Amino acid sequence: MGVSLKNPQDGGIDELSEINVTPFIDVMLVLLIIFMVAAPLSTVDVAVDLPVSNAQPQPRPDKPVFLTVKQDLGLALGNDEVPRNALQATLDQQTSNDREQRVFLRADGTVAYNELMKVMNLLREAGYLKIALVGLEDTGQAQAGGVAAGSSVPAAASQP
Repeated sequence: MGVSLKNPQDGGIDELSEINVTPFIDVMLVLLIIFMVAAPLSTVDVAVDLPVSNAQPQPRPDKPVFLTVKQDLGLALGNDEVPRNALQATLDQQTSNDREQRVFLRADGTVAYNELMKVMNLLREAGYLKIALVGLEDTGQAQAGGVAAGSSVPAAASQP
C-alpha cells in the first residue's frame, strides 16, 4: 500500500512512482507453496530393490569368445564372419562344446536394441546362457565426436 506524505495544499496531485511489491510477494509465496506440495507428487514411487554394482572390470579369460554385431547386422565370431544359421555350430567348434563358457557380446553403437536382443536369443537357443556385454571403459575424457575414449572391457554379465 502506497502512502504519500505531502501537504495537500501544495496543489496538484503528484504521481506515486514507487512500485507496490506486496501483491508480487504474495503471489510468489503462493507459487512456492504450490510447488512444494507438487514436487513430491512428480517423483516415481515404485518400490524396486535395485542391485548394487561397483562396475569393476572383470578379468579377461585366457581365450575369450567375442561375438560382434556389426553395423550392417552381420555377425563376427572373433575376426571371422558367421552366418546366423551357423552360429551354434561355429560356437560349439570354438568352445569345444563347452556351453558354460562366457560369450562376450559386442555391438556397434548404431545397432538397434531389438537386433541385439535377437542375437542374445540366438545364443540362448544355442545353449550359451553366460553372456557378457562389452563396452568402453569410462575414463571421463569423452571426445567432442561423441566417442568415449577408453579400452574395451566387459561391463556386465547376465547369468540365469
